[in-house]
Amino acid sequence: MKIQVKVKPNSKKPGITEEEDGSLLVRLKSLPVDGKANKELIQTLAKHFGVAKRDVTIVVGNTSRTKIIAIAD
Repeated sequence: MKIQVKVKPNSKKPGITEEEDGSLLVRLKSLPVDGKANKELIQTLAKHFGVAKRDVTIVVGNTSRTKIIAIAD
């Protein structure tokens, strides 16, 4: 499954909400430095969907705030 994710790093209240267009808005505590926000994003999505971290990969947008994420079934 592939989903579109909009990331808001350095957020005071981390969490996941669904947008009107069907994408997910993920608020992260980490700063977008040295891949810390991407690591937290993968961890957060894995926990949210109940899969292992290795099953969540960033397909497009590694350095962008808008990303396409693949989640293995």
